[in-house]
Amino acid sequence: MSSHHVVREKQEPALLVLGLENFSDELLGQLLEWSPTVIVTQLTAEKVNAYGIKIDWVIANEVDESLQSDIKLMPAGNDTLAEAAMKYLVTYNYPAVNIVTDELQLKDYLFYIDKINMVIFHSDKKIYAVNSGFSKWKPAGEIIELLSDPQQLHFSGLENIEGNRFKTTHDGFFSLQFEQPFLFIAEDL
Repeated sequence: MSSHHVVREKQEPALLVLGLENFSDELLGQLLEWSPTVIVTQLTAEKVNAYGIKIDWVIANEVDESLQSDIKLMPAGNDTLAEAAMKYLVTYNYPAVNIVTDELQLKDYLFYIDKINMVIFHSDKKIYAVNSGFSKWKPAGEIIELLSDPQQLHFSGLENIEGNRFKTTHDGFFSLQFEQPFLFIAEDL
């Protein structure tokens, strides 16, 4: 890709930063590579600003003007911070969002599963929703965790370790079949 590649607005996933306590600076840098729309909370704004990252939106009832100029305010109202951000992103037709959080509240995202592609980074996990028939190539020995209880689960390329934790059996594709509309799965980063 040439250095003068033009990135159109909303072409890259937006970045929603709800928490940064256990998140690697290197991975944050990768998520920022193509200058996404950056949405932060009042609590994460200072840390993101300290990294020199341009903030587009702060989810709060008032914005700290000392941080950066041109920051827009996104009031949460009665919504959780995550819900307020997701409503905005869906309303303005963002196709995808990367979410960095310290507290995993999957219920905040359930309504938006079929409206926007989302990847949630929590602790040392990458979490996303998949539909039945999902398959993905992984090297042998990778851990896959199902964060919802699957109904009528059938899988290939995986061995059950315990509960809803599985390990890939070989280099190659694993696949999941189940009855419900989607499952949240987690991969180790």
